[in-house]
Amino acid sequence: MTSNWAGNITFEAERVAPTSTAEVSEVVRAAVAAGQSVRALGSGHSFNRIADTSGVQVSTRGLRSPLRIDEDRRWVSIGAGTRYGELAIDLAEHGLALANLASLPHISIAGAVATGTHGSGNTNRSLAAAVAAIEFVAGDGEVVVLERGDEGFDGAVVSLGALGIVTRIRLDVVPHFEVRQRVFENLPFAALLENFDEITGAGYSVSAFTTWAEPEVIDQVWVKQLASELAPGDFYGATPATEALHPIRGISAVACSEQFGVAGPWYERLPHFKLEFQPSNGAELQSEYLIPRLRAQDALLALAGIADRIRPHLLVNEVRTVARDSLWLSPMHGNDVVGLHFTWKQDPEVAELLPLLDEIFEPLGGRPHWGKVFDDRIDVAERYPRIGDFRKLVGRYDPNGVFANDFTRRVLR
Repeated sequence: MTSNWAGNITFEAERVAPTSTAEVSEVVRAAVAAGQSVRALGSGHSFNRIADTSGVQVSTRGLRSPLRIDEDRRWVSIGAGTRYGELAIDLAEHGLALANLASLPHISIAGAVATGTHGSGNTNRSLAAAVAAIEFVAGDGEVVVLERGDEGFDGAVVSLGALGIVTRIRLDVVPHFEVRQRVFENLPFAALLENFDEITGAGYSVSAFTTWAEPEVIDQVWVKQLASELAPGDFYGATPATEALHPIRGISAVACSEQFGVAGPWYERLPHFKLEFQPSNGAELQSEYLIPRLRAQDALLALAGIADRIRPHLLVNEVRTVARDSLWLSPMHGNDVVGLHFTWKQDPEVAELLPLLDEIFEPLGGRPHWGKVFDDRIDVAERYPRIGDFRKLVGRYDPNGVFANDFTRRVLR
């Protein structure tokens, strides 16, 4: 038996680890012949049972075929099991970069894309929005390649693994750039409400962290600026940090990306954590709701209103922004959003809070992150205007439900 990264999910399925697209096709055909279901597992950073199956679980870690770069057309093609931090180092050697990264560089490319994972920044889109082409093995074992602009492409990128096993991905790249990170403490909550767009736009990527220990104060703001940009001056009543900080109080900052305005490569500053260390807390759960940015103040006030309920179970709450995209099942589909991210203690009581989160965020247009814990009894799929088209896409590439599991049957019902 194996578990996910946080240890809250145990997998008991038969595990295989193919190293090529051809091997994945063989695995799928064999499973179909045996009447088994198939699911993919990447780095195991999802906190729910999206990767679980009673049949065959395909580890994508061996799908790390050499990268191919087209510098003229600005793309890189890479095996689906590659981690973002590993790809970043290879790109840097060619003077190239991805436009953005998630807070952890440890996650696999295919897994992050399939769940709509993102970083931060008013004008930065999700990681999935950088996908220019995707290769996957469908329910009949055949290999499918879809490129941006092809029919169904926007539905196939954030797919929850429901269309097949992704084996290779092509991503847009940009020229290499450097970033400086500065951390500010004790931002008045009122200042965040009154100056939300200015604060989240103060850098290329901005994240605010709070434990709600003092509801009138946001504990930290991490501002990641392009190295060429001027440093922020007076920061809305917050003060510059005088020591390196971890987002979670009481944890050493040794695993965190460099602070104090020291310029460094994009891949060493955009994530919150270094690739060579365990990120975040480890023994934790995570939830996140993505809410239209036009409702950011309403969402923050609603969250502050339940601070007493969530505080005992919370390690830290992160507030960040993401730009809209056109991907059918992306939580950012059609909207610039504010992401309200919860890093929880591994308390059983957290499950009791999940319906409460949906109760306050659903009326604001909130959509839960597919790879984190949420109340999956709710009708999540109906919050996506292209869900009918996505269901047709599933019928085209997996008509017999080879890649369906309990999670997808619930959330896509």
